[in-house]
Amino acid sequence: MALKSFIEVGPDSHFPIQNLPFGIFKPEPTSPPRPGVAIGDYVLDLSAISVSGLFDGPFLSGSDCFLQPNLNKFLALGRPAWKEARATLQNLLSADEAKLRDNPNLREKSLVPMSKVEMLLPIAIGDYTDFFSSMHHARNCGIMFRGPENAINPNWFQLPIAYHGRSSSIVVSGTDIIRPRGQGHPSGNSPPYFGPSRKLDFELEMAAVVGPGNELGKPVDVNEAGDHIFGLVLMNDWSARDIQAWEYVPLGPFLGKSFGTTLSPWIVTLDALEPFACDAPKQDPQPLPYLAEKISKNYDISLEVQIKPAGQEDSCVVTRSNFNHLYWTVTQQLAHHTINGCNLRPGDLLGSGTISGPEPESYGCLLELTWNGQKSLSLNGTTRKFLEDGDEVVFSGCSKGDGYKVGFGTCSGKILPSP
Repeated sequence: MALKSFIEVGPDSHFPIQNLPFGIFKPEPTSPPRPGVAIGDYVLDLSAISVSGLFDGPFLSGSDCFLQPNLNKFLALGRPAWKEARATLQNLLSADEAKLRDNPNLREKSLVPMSKVEMLLPIAIGDYTDFFSSMHHARNCGIMFRGPENAINPNWFQLPIAYHGRSSSIVVSGTDIIRPRGQGHPSGNSPPYFGPSRKLDFELEMAAVVGPGNELGKPVDVNEAGDHIFGLVLMNDWSARDIQAWEYVPLGPFLGKSFGTTLSPWIVTLDALEPFACDAPKQDPQPLPYLAEKISKNYDISLEVQIKPAGQEDSCVVTRSNFNHLYWTVTQQLAHHTINGCNLRPGDLLGSGTISGPEPESYGCLLELTWNGQKSLSLNGTTRKFLEDGDEVVFSGCSKGDGYKVGFGTCSGKILPSP
Protein backbone atom coordinates (compact mmCIF):
# COMPACT_ATOMS: atom_id res chain seq x y z
CA MET A 1 0.00 0.00 0.00
CA ALA A 2 1.22 3.53 -0.79
CA LEU A 3 2.77 5.45 2.09
CA LYS A 4 0.28 7.99 3.47
CA SER A 5 0.59 10.74 6.07
CA PHE A 6 -1.91 11.63 8.80
CA ILE A 7 -1.49 15.20 7.52
CA GLU A 8 -3.75 15.92 4.57
CA VAL A 9 -1.63 16.37 1.43
CA GLY A 10 -3.34 17.26 -1.87
CA PRO A 11 -2.37 15.39 -5.06
CA ASP A 12 -0.81 18.56 -6.52
CA SER A 13 1.33 19.31 -3.47
CA HIS A 14 5.10 19.20 -4.03
CA PHE A 15 5.58 17.96 -0.47
CA PRO A 16 3.97 14.55 0.20
CA ILE A 17 5.41 12.05 2.68
CA GLN A 18 7.41 10.52 -0.21
CA ASN A 19 9.44 13.77 -0.46
CA LEU A 20 10.22 15.35 2.96
CA PRO A 21 12.74 17.94 1.71
CA PHE A 22 14.95 19.69 4.26
CA GLY A 23 15.20 23.44 4.81
CA ILE A 24 15.87 26.14 7.40
CA PHE A 25 13.03 28.35 8.65
CA LYS A 26 11.91 30.81 11.31
CA PRO A 27 8.41 30.20 12.73
CA GLU A 28 8.27 33.80 14.03
CA PRO A 29 10.27 36.87 12.94
CA THR A 30 12.14 36.87 16.28
CA SER A 31 12.73 33.09 16.39
CA PRO A 32 16.20 31.67 15.82
CA PRO A 33 16.55 29.71 12.55
CA ARG A 34 16.03 25.97 12.81
CA PRO A 35 15.84 22.90 10.51
CA GLY A 36 12.54 21.61 9.18
CA VAL A 37 11.03 19.33 6.59
CA ALA A 38 8.09 20.21 4.36
CA ILE A 39 4.95 18.06 4.60
CA GLY A 40 1.88 19.27 2.70
CA ASP A 41 1.13 22.84 3.81
CA TYR A 42 3.20 22.49 6.98
CA VAL A 43 6.77 22.62 8.14
CA LEU A 44 7.78 20.01 10.71
CA ASP A 45 10.17 21.63 13.22
CA LEU A 46 13.07 19.17 13.58
CA SER A 47 14.41 20.94 16.66
CA ALA A 48 11.15 20.10 18.49
CA ILE A 49 11.30 16.48 17.28
CA SER A 50 14.96 16.25 18.34
CA VAL A 51 14.35 17.72 21.82
CA SER A 52 11.52 15.20 22.28
CA GLY A 53 14.05 12.38 21.82
CA LEU A 54 12.38 10.93 18.73
CA PHE A 55 15.62 10.70 16.71
CA ASP A 56 16.71 7.62 18.63
CA GLY A 57 18.61 5.62 15.99
CA PRO A 58 22.35 4.84 16.15
CA PHE A 59 23.46 7.77 13.96
CA LEU A 60 21.26 10.58 15.30
CA SER A 61 20.65 9.70 18.94
CA GLY A 62 22.29 12.38 21.08
CA SER A 63 23.23 14.51 18.04
CA ASP A 64 22.55 18.25 18.11
CA CYS A 65 22.55 18.50 14.30
CA PHE A 66 18.87 19.61 14.30
CA LEU A 67 19.53 22.32 16.89
CA GLN A 68 21.72 24.28 14.45
CA PRO A 69 20.92 27.41 12.36
CA ASN A 70 21.86 25.57 9.13
CA LEU A 71 21.99 21.99 7.83
CA ASN A 72 25.78 21.69 7.50
CA LYS A 73 26.31 19.56 10.61
CA PHE A 74 23.60 17.13 9.45
CA LEU A 75 25.09 17.03 5.93
CA ALA A 76 28.51 16.15 7.36
CA LEU A 77 27.10 12.99 9.01
CA GLY A 78 26.68 11.26 5.65
CA ARG A 79 24.23 8.93 3.96
CA PRO A 80 23.58 6.49 6.87
CA ALA A 81 22.40 9.41 9.05
CA TRP A 82 20.35 10.89 6.17
CA LYS A 83 18.60 7.55 5.59
CA GLU A 84 17.94 7.17 9.31
CA ALA A 85 16.45 10.68 9.53
CA ARG A 86 14.24 10.06 6.49
CA ALA A 87 12.99 6.68 7.80
CA THR A 88 12.29 8.16 11.27
CA LEU A 89 10.36 11.11 9.81
CA GLN A 90 8.36 9.01 7.35
CA ASN A 91 7.39 6.74 10.25
CA LEU A 92 6.45 9.66 12.55
CA LEU A 93 4.33 11.33 9.86
CA SER A 94 2.65 8.17 8.59
CA ALA A 95 -1.07 7.64 9.08
CA ASP A 96 -0.45 4.46 11.11
CA GLU A 97 1.95 5.89 13.71
CA ALA A 98 0.48 7.43 16.91
CA LYS A 99 3.58 9.09 18.44
CA LEU A 100 3.03 12.45 16.72
CA ARG A 101 -0.48 11.94 15.34
CA ASP A 102 -2.05 11.41 18.79
CA ASN A 103 0.11 13.84 20.78
CA PRO A 104 -1.62 17.26 20.53
CA ASN A 105 1.08 19.02 22.57
CA LEU A 106 3.92 17.81 20.32
CA ARG A 107 1.88 18.49 17.18
CA GLU A 108 1.28 22.08 18.28
CA LYS A 109 5.00 22.56 19.03
CA SER A 110 6.33 20.93 15.90
CA LEU A 111 3.89 21.55 13.01
CA VAL A 112 3.89 25.12 11.71
CA PRO A 113 1.72 26.30 8.79
CA MET A 114 4.01 26.98 5.82
CA SER A 115 2.18 30.26 5.17
CA LYS A 116 3.47 31.64 8.50
CA VAL A 117 7.17 30.79 8.27
CA GLU A 118 10.13 32.66 6.84
CA MET A 119 12.41 30.44 4.77
CA LEU A 120 16.18 31.03 4.82
CA LEU A 121 19.13 29.61 2.91
CA PRO A 122 19.30 25.99 4.10
CA ILE A 123 23.10 25.77 4.19
CA ALA A 124 26.16 27.87 4.94
CA ILE A 125 27.81 27.79 1.50
CA GLY A 126 31.59 27.85 1.72
CA ASP A 127 32.27 27.42 -1.98
CA TYR A 128 30.21 27.48 -5.14
CA THR A 129 31.10 26.00 -8.52
CA ASP A 130 29.06 26.42 -11.69
CA PHE A 131 29.24 23.77 -14.39
CA PHE A 132 28.33 23.93 -18.09
CA SER A 133 26.81 20.48 -18.52
CA SER A 134 23.92 20.83 -21.00
CA MET A 135 24.96 19.94 -24.55
CA HIS A 136 22.00 21.77 -26.10
CA HIS A 137 22.88 24.96 -24.21
CA ALA A 138 26.58 24.65 -25.07
CA ARG A 139 25.77 24.11 -28.74
CA ASN A 140 23.34 27.04 -28.95
CA CYS A 141 25.81 29.43 -27.30
CA GLY A 142 28.60 28.16 -29.55
CA ILE A 143 26.55 28.66 -32.73
CA MET A 144 25.65 32.18 -31.60
CA PHE A 145 29.22 33.28 -30.84
CA ARG A 146 31.47 31.03 -32.94
CA GLY A 147 29.28 29.68 -35.73
CA PRO A 148 27.96 26.15 -36.37
CA GLU A 149 31.25 24.73 -37.67
CA ASN A 150 32.88 24.79 -34.20
CA ALA A 151 29.93 25.34 -31.91
CA ILE A 152 31.27 23.12 -29.09
CA ASN A 153 34.97 23.07 -28.23
CA PRO A 154 36.50 19.55 -28.30
CA ASN A 155 37.34 19.65 -24.57
CA TRP A 156 33.62 19.93 -23.68
CA PHE A 157 33.05 16.25 -24.56
CA GLN A 158 36.04 15.15 -22.46
CA LEU A 159 35.38 16.85 -19.13
CA PRO A 160 32.68 18.74 -17.21
CA ILE A 161 33.60 22.40 -17.81
CA ALA A 162 33.11 24.72 -14.81
CA TYR A 163 34.22 27.92 -13.12
CA HIS A 164 34.45 28.91 -9.47
CA GLY A 165 31.61 31.28 -8.49
CA ARG A 166 30.86 33.70 -5.70
CA SER A 167 29.04 32.24 -2.67
CA SER A 168 28.49 35.54 -0.80
CA SER A 169 25.82 36.69 -3.28
CA ILE A 170 23.74 33.49 -3.20
CA VAL A 171 20.27 34.33 -1.84
CA VAL A 172 17.08 32.44 -0.98
CA SER A 173 13.99 32.48 -3.20
CA GLY A 174 11.93 35.65 -2.87
CA THR A 175 14.95 37.97 -2.52
CA ASP A 176 14.94 40.92 -4.93
CA ILE A 177 17.85 41.21 -7.38
CA ILE A 178 19.28 44.65 -8.11
CA ARG A 179 20.21 45.16 -11.75
CA PRO A 180 24.02 45.13 -11.87
CA ARG A 181 26.18 47.85 -13.38
CA GLY A 182 29.36 47.24 -15.29
CA GLN A 183 31.20 47.61 -18.59
CA GLY A 184 29.93 46.45 -21.96
CA HIS A 185 31.45 46.18 -25.44
CA PRO A 186 32.69 49.51 -26.89
CA SER A 187 30.96 50.88 -29.97
CA GLY A 188 33.48 51.65 -32.71
CA ASN A 189 36.33 53.73 -31.27
CA SER A 190 34.39 54.83 -28.17
CA PRO A 191 35.36 53.74 -24.64
CA PRO A 192 33.44 50.75 -23.26
CA TYR A 193 29.82 51.33 -22.24
CA PHE A 194 29.40 51.70 -18.47
CA GLY A 195 26.08 51.56 -16.70
CA PRO A 196 23.19 49.24 -15.81
CA SER A 197 23.23 45.92 -17.66
CA ARG A 198 21.13 46.03 -20.84
CA LYS A 199 21.01 42.25 -21.26
CA LEU A 200 19.93 40.85 -17.91
CA ASP A 201 18.97 37.18 -18.10
CA PHE A 202 17.88 34.21 -16.01
CA GLU A 203 19.55 30.81 -16.20
CA LEU A 204 17.48 27.70 -15.47
CA GLU A 205 19.74 25.51 -13.36
CA MET A 206 19.71 23.02 -10.53
CA ALA A 207 22.45 22.59 -7.97
CA ALA A 208 23.80 19.65 -6.00
CA VAL A 209 24.39 20.18 -2.27
CA VAL A 210 27.58 18.50 -1.03
CA GLY A 211 27.44 16.35 2.11
CA PRO A 212 30.65 14.82 3.49
CA GLY A 213 33.67 16.29 1.77
CA ASN A 214 37.05 14.76 0.97
CA GLU A 215 40.51 15.34 2.33
CA LEU A 216 42.83 17.66 0.44
CA GLY A 217 44.76 15.58 -2.08
CA LYS A 218 42.32 12.62 -2.01
CA PRO A 219 39.92 12.54 -4.97
CA VAL A 220 36.42 11.01 -4.74
CA ASP A 221 35.84 7.92 -6.88
CA VAL A 222 33.09 8.59 -9.44
CA ASN A 223 31.23 5.44 -8.33
CA GLU A 224 31.19 6.67 -4.73
CA ALA A 225 30.36 10.30 -5.56
CA GLY A 226 26.65 9.82 -4.85
CA ASP A 227 27.44 9.34 -1.16
CA HIS A 228 28.85 12.88 -1.14
CA ILE A 229 25.67 14.50 -2.54
CA PHE A 230 22.82 15.19 -0.11
CA GLY A 231 20.28 16.47 -2.61
CA LEU A 232 19.27 19.04 -5.22
CA VAL A 233 17.79 22.54 -5.29
CA LEU A 234 16.45 24.80 -8.03
CA MET A 235 18.89 27.56 -8.95
CA ASN A 236 18.59 30.77 -10.98
CA ASP A 237 22.12 31.87 -11.82
CA TRP A 238 21.22 35.37 -13.02
CA SER A 239 23.47 36.58 -15.83
CA ALA A 240 24.34 40.03 -17.22
CA ARG A 241 25.11 38.94 -20.78
CA ASP A 242 26.59 42.25 -21.95
CA ILE A 243 28.95 42.56 -18.96
CA GLN A 244 29.97 38.90 -19.33
CA ALA A 245 30.59 39.15 -23.09
CA TRP A 246 33.09 41.99 -22.61
CA GLU A 247 34.94 40.60 -19.57
CA TYR A 248 35.09 36.83 -20.10
CA VAL A 249 38.19 36.62 -22.36
CA PRO A 250 40.56 35.19 -21.22
CA LEU A 251 39.55 34.15 -17.68
CA GLY A 252 35.79 33.59 -17.89
CA PRO A 253 32.76 34.96 -15.99
CA PHE A 254 33.22 37.52 -13.23
CA LEU A 255 30.98 40.57 -12.62
CA GLY A 256 28.45 39.35 -15.17
CA LYS A 257 27.57 36.50 -12.78
CA SER A 258 28.66 37.36 -9.23
CA PHE A 259 25.91 39.93 -8.48
CA GLY A 260 23.30 37.31 -7.56
CA THR A 261 22.28 33.64 -7.61
CA THR A 262 18.89 32.49 -6.25
CA LEU A 263 18.18 29.10 -4.64
CA SER A 264 14.91 27.40 -3.77
CA PRO A 265 14.69 26.91 0.02
CA TRP A 266 13.99 23.15 0.10
CA ILE A 267 16.68 20.54 -0.58
CA VAL A 268 15.12 17.42 -2.11
CA THR A 269 17.26 14.43 -1.15
CA LEU A 270 18.67 11.97 -3.67
CA ASP A 271 16.79 9.28 -1.72
CA ALA A 272 13.47 11.01 -2.50
CA LEU A 273 14.50 11.33 -6.16
CA GLU A 274 15.64 7.71 -6.53
CA PRO A 275 12.28 6.48 -7.94
CA PHE A 276 12.75 9.01 -10.77
CA ALA A 277 16.30 7.98 -11.72
CA CYS A 278 16.73 7.46 -15.47
CA ASP A 279 19.57 6.63 -17.83
CA ALA A 280 21.97 9.49 -18.55
CA PRO A 281 22.62 10.34 -22.22
CA LYS A 282 25.14 8.16 -24.04
CA GLN A 283 28.52 9.90 -23.90
CA ASP A 284 30.62 9.91 -27.04
CA PRO A 285 33.59 9.68 -26.89
CA GLN A 286 33.75 7.37 -23.88
CA PRO A 287 34.85 9.42 -20.86
CA LEU A 288 38.30 8.79 -19.38
CA PRO A 289 38.38 6.00 -16.77
CA TYR A 290 38.11 8.38 -13.77
CA LEU A 291 34.77 9.67 -15.19
CA ALA A 292 33.43 6.29 -16.38
CA GLU A 293 30.50 5.31 -14.14
CA LYS A 294 29.30 1.75 -13.60
CA ILE A 295 25.75 3.16 -13.50
CA SER A 296 25.33 6.56 -15.14
CA LYS A 297 22.02 8.16 -14.20
CA ASN A 298 20.11 11.40 -14.31
CA TYR A 299 16.74 12.21 -12.76
CA ASP A 300 13.43 12.84 -14.51
CA ILE A 301 12.58 16.28 -13.07
CA SER A 302 10.22 18.48 -15.10
CA LEU A 303 11.31 22.13 -14.96
CA GLU A 304 9.33 25.25 -15.81
CA VAL A 305 10.13 28.98 -16.01
CA GLN A 306 7.50 31.70 -15.77
CA ILE A 307 8.01 35.44 -16.19
CA LYS A 308 5.59 37.92 -14.64
CA PRO A 309 6.24 41.14 -16.57
CA ALA A 310 6.46 44.40 -14.58
CA GLY A 311 3.03 45.82 -13.80
CA GLN A 312 1.11 42.68 -14.80
CA GLU A 313 -0.83 40.26 -12.61
CA ASP A 314 -0.38 37.13 -14.72
CA SER A 315 2.74 35.11 -15.43
CA CYS A 316 3.68 33.53 -18.76
CA VAL A 317 5.40 30.16 -19.15
CA VAL A 318 8.50 30.74 -21.28
CA THR A 319 10.36 27.43 -20.85
CA ARG A 320 9.64 23.77 -20.12
CA SER A 321 12.76 21.66 -19.74
CA ASN A 322 13.97 18.62 -17.79
CA PHE A 323 16.95 17.81 -15.59
CA ASN A 324 17.50 14.64 -17.64
CA HIS A 325 18.85 16.76 -20.52
CA LEU A 326 22.20 17.13 -18.72
CA TYR A 327 25.08 15.44 -20.56
CA TRP A 328 27.41 15.27 -17.55
CA THR A 329 25.88 13.77 -14.40
CA VAL A 330 26.11 15.35 -10.95
CA THR A 331 28.31 12.45 -9.80
CA GLN A 332 30.71 13.01 -12.72
CA GLN A 333 30.77 16.71 -11.87
CA LEU A 334 31.71 15.99 -8.25
CA ALA A 335 34.34 13.38 -9.16
CA HIS A 336 35.93 15.71 -11.73
CA HIS A 337 35.93 18.57 -9.19
CA THR A 338 38.06 16.49 -6.82
CA ILE A 339 40.32 14.66 -9.30
CA ASN A 340 43.10 17.22 -8.82
CA GLY A 341 42.89 16.76 -5.05
CA CYS A 342 40.55 19.71 -4.43
CA ASN A 343 38.75 19.25 -1.12
CA LEU A 344 34.98 19.74 -1.03
CA ARG A 345 33.22 20.53 2.25
CA PRO A 346 29.68 20.06 3.62
CA GLY A 347 27.39 22.74 2.21
CA ASP A 348 29.40 23.38 -0.96
CA LEU A 349 27.20 23.97 -3.98
CA LEU A 350 27.66 22.56 -7.50
CA GLY A 351 25.51 24.32 -10.12
CA SER A 352 24.53 22.27 -13.16
CA GLY A 353 24.78 25.06 -15.71
CA THR A 354 21.81 26.15 -17.81
CA ILE A 355 19.52 23.18 -18.54
CA SER A 356 18.27 23.44 -22.13
CA GLY A 357 16.43 20.78 -24.06
CA PRO A 358 16.58 20.15 -27.83
CA GLU A 359 13.44 22.17 -28.71
CA PRO A 360 13.21 26.00 -28.75
CA GLU A 361 10.48 25.93 -26.06
CA SER A 362 12.88 24.03 -23.77
CA TYR A 363 15.75 26.54 -23.93
CA GLY A 364 16.89 27.52 -20.44
CA CYS A 365 17.62 31.26 -20.75
CA LEU A 366 16.61 34.37 -22.69
CA LEU A 367 19.95 34.39 -24.51
CA GLU A 368 18.77 31.25 -26.31
CA LEU A 369 15.02 32.00 -26.38
CA THR A 370 15.60 35.38 -28.12
CA TRP A 371 18.82 34.29 -29.84
CA ASN A 372 20.81 37.04 -28.12
CA GLY A 373 18.09 39.63 -28.62
CA GLN A 374 17.61 39.05 -32.36
CA LYS A 375 13.95 38.18 -31.80
CA SER A 376 11.37 39.08 -29.16
CA LEU A 377 9.51 36.84 -26.77
CA SER A 378 5.77 37.45 -26.47
CA LEU A 379 4.43 37.71 -22.89
CA ASN A 380 0.77 38.54 -22.24
CA GLY A 381 0.63 41.21 -24.94
CA THR A 382 4.05 42.66 -24.13
CA THR A 383 7.46 41.58 -25.44
CA ARG A 384 10.90 40.93 -23.98
CA LYS A 385 14.37 40.38 -25.35
CA PHE A 386 15.95 40.50 -21.90
CA LEU A 387 14.61 41.19 -18.40
CA GLU A 388 13.27 44.63 -17.52
CA ASP A 389 13.03 46.28 -14.10
CA GLY A 390 10.04 44.97 -12.17
CA ASP A 391 9.98 41.62 -13.99
CA GLU A 392 9.67 38.58 -11.73
CA VAL A 393 11.08 35.19 -12.74
CA VAL A 394 9.71 32.02 -11.11
CA PHE A 395 11.20 28.53 -11.52
CA SER A 396 9.40 25.36 -10.46
CA GLY A 397 10.30 21.71 -10.72
CA CYS A 398 8.85 18.33 -9.79
CA SER A 399 8.94 14.63 -10.52
CA LYS A 400 5.61 12.87 -11.02
CA GLY A 401 4.98 9.61 -9.18
CA ASP A 402 1.89 7.39 -9.08
CA GLY A 403 -0.68 9.75 -7.50
CA TYR A 404 1.90 12.06 -5.94
CA LYS A 405 4.60 14.58 -6.86
CA VAL A 406 8.09 15.03 -5.45
CA GLY A 407 8.71 18.73 -5.98
CA PHE A 408 11.01 21.60 -5.15
CA GLY A 409 8.46 24.37 -4.63
CA THR A 410 9.51 27.57 -6.38
CA CYS A 411 12.63 29.67 -6.90
CA SER A 412 11.70 33.30 -7.54
CA GLY A 413 13.26 36.74 -7.79
CA LYS A 414 12.21 40.19 -8.95
CA ILE A 415 14.50 42.66 -10.75
CA LEU A 416 14.91 46.06 -9.07
CA PRO A 417 16.42 49.05 -10.88
CA SER A 418 20.11 49.82 -10.63
CA PRO A 419 20.70 52.54 -7.98
